[in-house]
Amino acid sequence: MSEAPLKQLDESIALELNLAKLYTLFHDSLSEDEDFWWQLAMEERGHAALLQQEKKQPQPTEFFPEGLIDLNLDELVNANQQVTKLIGQFSVVPPSRSEAFKAALHMEEAAGEYHYQQFLDNPSNSYSANIFKQLNQEDRDHAERIKLYIKHNHIV
Repeated sequence: MSEAPLKQLDESIALELNLAKLYTLFHDSLSEDEDFWWQLAMEERGHAALLQQEKKQPQPTEFFPEGLIDLNLDELVNANQQVTKLIGQFSVVPPSRSEAFKAALHMEEAAGEYHYQQFLDNPSNSYSANIFKQLNQEDRDHAERIKLYIKHNHIV
């Protein structure tokens, strides 16, 4: 794999792992919603593991699933910086329930996560993309699930 996609892949992996850390922090801070946060944290770790596995494959770049990662490195770096800042902030002063859900929704709608969801939702003729999507079938659309959870639990 060439240098440029490798940087984006590394940054995408970091974003998934950082989101897992953020959701674990929410799990530890907000007992009322701990199951919800734990599930999201585990799914983000799963996303990172799938990306890490893709990185280890000894295949040429042309077999890398097209559209899997956001190719805008600056957006990925920015999203990672935002999540890292939230982790630091909420490690010192735990978030309110509302703050946690707003922060999570914002991050899920950020560049890398939104791009990842678009990849999962769009049809593909690529064998490797379809395998990746099948492996990730259950861990989808965090932004929509967060919105539904907020609505059903009357979180303001």
